[in-house]
Amino acid sequence: MPALLSAFDNYMQSRLSNERPDWRWVLFSGIDWLLYAVLTPAVFRLSRRFPLQREGLAGRVALHIACALGMCVAWATLGQFLRLAIFHAPADFTVMKFWHALEGWIFTTLPFGTGVYFALVGIEHALAYMAQARERETQAARLTAQLADARLGALRMQLNPHFLFNSLNAITVLVRDQNTAAASRMLELLSDVLRLVLRTEGSHETRLSVELDFLERYLEIEQVRFSDRLRPRIQVEEAIRRAAVPQFILQPLVENALRHGIARRADAGLLEVTAQRDGDTLVLTVRDDGPGLGQAGPAQTGVGLANTRARLAALYGDRASLEIANAAGGGVLVTIRLPYHEAENDDGEQ
Repeated sequence: MPALLSAFDNYMQSRLSNERPDWRWVLFSGIDWLLYAVLTPAVFRLSRRFPLQREGLAGRVALHIACALGMCVAWATLGQFLRLAIFHAPADFTVMKFWHALEGWIFTTLPFGTGVYFALVGIEHALAYMAQARERETQAARLTAQLADARLGALRMQLNPHFLFNSLNAITVLVRDQNTAAASRMLELLSDVLRLVLRTEGSHETRLSVELDFLERYLEIEQVRFSDRLRPRIQVEEAIRRAAVPQFILQPLVENALRHGIARRADAGLLEVTAQRDGDTLVLTVRDDGPGLGQAGPAQTGVGLANTRARLAALYGDRASLEIANAAGGGVLVTIRLPYHEAENDDGEQ
């Protein structure tokens, strides 16, 4: 671009002076800038090799001043040879005349050439700073993602041993009561559930259909424990079964409802799980018809719900929420709201 502008400037100066343009000077003006373009990579290498930084700044400035002078000499020398090639040497031209012309051309280009050199150094420093800033941003985003991933993994791993402990404890009770058939059935169901847990260990989201399949197996285990005292009901619109949800998001809520709602009833209790779409929001609810919060309030806000809130915050920030309240007609209603988006496959990976 400077080469074209310089050639155009030389041409227009002649036209404005009502003179016929000397195309040799127009050509020289353009190609002379291209000669500095040949030297530009060397300027960039010097700038990268000796950046202007606080440590040793004076020495580096002195070095770049010397390099700027050297670049001016190189530019002037190439320009002098270019002039000879375009205008041709006169008959009385000698080496002494060449050196005298070169000396004058060096001092002509010195102020402007030095400015061009430091402008290129500034450009290289700006590009390097932008690259470093992008790298820092990328690294910060990577570290943030790794931290969130590690935190989510730790939160989820708190659920798995807890669920396994409760299931094994229930099997122990059945074996102690010599209920072999129920214990065998529960072991089969537990095997299926653990297979699902291990298969999905690598991701944090899954399809709602996969989560419901896991929940149904979990409820089958709990029905072995509660026998006819548990009446589960799952109501989900077919159109939203592809929605992405955090893995194992419903199990701790259902476990909470069983422990503090159904288990406190003398007769059969209802546990209802629903899912529906509300615009760009997916609404999940878990409801029991137990005694409600009341004295069970502190327990209802224990580790399971705190864990779920933490996972929602890590995955969606303030776009997700978990609310717990007494349900109309008795019992407790837990409501989760999170951004609606669909998972691409059965493992929930996007």
